[in-house]
Amino acid sequence: MFWADLGPPSGRRPVCVLTRDAALGSLTAITCAPITRTIRGIRSEVEVGPAHGLPEPSVIACDALVSVPLSLFDSKPVGRLDVATRAELDAALRYALDILY
Repeated sequence: MFWADLGPPSGRRPVCVLTRDAALGSLTAITCAPITRTIRGIRSEVEVGPAHGLPEPSVIACDALVSVPLSLFDSKPVGRLDVATRAELDAALRYALDILY
């Protein structure tokens, strides 16, 4: 998770990077899910917060995926997801993208 400037109306906010590590060196923009404090309690959201390095309770919004130029990211990560939260992210992404298997 990194801070990135998503421009208006979202502004500067944390995002969860979804692009695989192996591809990062060859891309100029990467796929991310924005992180928001607006918690709707739906299956396409993943709860994150201080335990993950964020300043307050938030959710990863898997229904709002964006491609963000690398130049708009802060250089240091704001936090990391543990194994259990990554599994929740996998399920939320599959739900949001209607991937059934």
